[in-house]
Amino acid sequence: MPEFAVASGERLAVIGPSGSGKTTLLNLVAGIFPPGKGTVKVGDFDVGALGDARRRDFRITTVGFVFQDFELLDYLTVRDNILHPYRITGALKLDGTVRARAGELAESMGIDRYLNRRPGDLSQGERQRVAICRALLPRPKLILADEATGNLDPKNKGRILDLLFGAVEEHGATLLAVTHDHELLPRFDRTMDFADFREEGNP
Repeated sequence: MPEFAVASGERLAVIGPSGSGKTTLLNLVAGIFPPGKGTVKVGDFDVGALGDARRRDFRITTVGFVFQDFELLDYLTVRDNILHPYRITGALKLDGTVRARAGELAESMGIDRYLNRRPGDLSQGERQRVAICRALLPRPKLILADEATGNLDPKNKGRILDLLFGAVEEHGATLLAVTHDHELLPRFDRTMDFADFREEGNP
């Protein structure tokens, strides 16, 4: 892929055909796996140069990732899924303030009444909102969203975008969002179309 940059505080939408590498881009930026070639930099971090443990801590403390398949843990309650980043690294401190913020996020998403239930008891859209709460809880500087509004009705799509954009503005975060919903594109600062990166002659 040609070189590209996303400015701090920018809201960038990523679109393109299925299989064109949009999710792979998010995984590279998050440090889920290192690049085979080239360089991925997030702020002062050269993500590819970090070892496995440091890349994991970087991802948990710096990146809020809303996965397309949610990645919720079925054996945990909704509350504990939201708090999970604080329980898997010593780089984040779980205290009363964090617990209160988790409750506030859940309320803003309309899922506070499900905090003591398990993800399996929730609808697809409700599980998606749990995943978004978990991603936003550590107040990350970079938010990666892979089809974060894909399972939501129009009203909740607007609510989710409002919350994501609010986090960008409040904490000076950057948002990189993969979406197939072209109706949402006018709300972003910029759109990157992966169809533009296909080599000539490729389908």
